[in-house]
Amino acid sequence: MKTFPALMLTIALTACGQSSPTDTVESLAANPERLKELRTQCKADRTKLGDALCNAVAEATRKRFMGNGTPYTPESAPKN
Repeated sequence: MKTFPALMLTIALTACGQSSPTDTVESLAANPERLKELRTQCKADRTKLGDALCNAVAEATRKRFMGNGTPYTPESAPKN
């Protein structure tokens, strides 16, 4: 019975930990101020923010710059 309070305390402390980031590629691409702020922070200390968030920042930056992109549609070769 003494392990139950210890288990509950462990669960409670784990639940109070840092939550997952709410910044998605789409939300960052739609919010240029937040994107700029996070790009600066990623350049300064990527390990503090984490690879997942900095990768989302990079993808959002690419998406804002490139847009949806133009699909490659090669012209068909002329028939002889």
